[in-house]
Amino acid sequence: MAFSTATRSIASVHGLKTRATVTAKASRASVVVSASAADRPVWYPGKAPAAHLDGSLPGDYGFDPLSLSADPEMRKWMVQAELQHARWAMLGVAGIAIPEAIGRPNWLEAGTYTYWAPASTLFFIQMAMMNWAEVRRWQDMKNPGSVNEDPLFGYNKGDTNTDVGYPKGLFDKMNYAKDEKTLAELKLKEIKNGRLAMVAFLGVCAQTVLLPGVGPVEALKQHISNPGVVNVFSQ
Repeated sequence: MAFSTATRSIASVHGLKTRATVTAKASRASVVVSASAADRPVWYPGKAPAAHLDGSLPGDYGFDPLSLSADPEMRKWMVQAELQHARWAMLGVAGIAIPEAIGRPNWLEAGTYTYWAPASTLFFIQMAMMNWAEVRRWQDMKNPGSVNEDPLFGYNKGDTNTDVGYPKGLFDKMNYAKDEKTLAELKLKEIKNGRLAMVAFLGVCAQTVLLPGVGPVEALKQHISNPGVVNVFSQ
């Protein structure tokens, strides 16, 4: 009986030590995680990031005041939506500014010109091509990596990449994303430039309303030549 009691006492003490060790490790891990969260860049200094945004996404600064991406499935969709809108905005702003800067017609006049096919034909061709690309992109979101396979003949190009939104292969012929660190840096640069382009496109639209028929480059020249008179408040 005495031996059994002593055994139970030793086991109890050992159990307390084990629980204390586990608690201490958990506390240290919590401190490390908290410190890491405090050190990450946030959208507003001193503002705690949204709980569901842990900083693992490119350009994640914890900004989601309305908790629109709190649901994990919705977050996946919104990440891809932002990425695609960012890429289109970068192409759009460049397509607006560069032609005007080199003396080509204003982007607003593009629809008035005659091309190799009627506007209706071009519209349907574009819709067909965009439909194919968007359906493939949507399928890749549902089944990551499926974009690497031919949907008709089953040909697989041998790329095992399942990073949705970053197909590599033909889209990285220069092998810029040669390692994970470089890829992470490029993802961050892309989303930053894309967000800036989206804001820029919004500015172009607003400027077009205020100055009908005047392109953004010409509007910028007018503002620089006389900023006190030509500005957003004078229109």
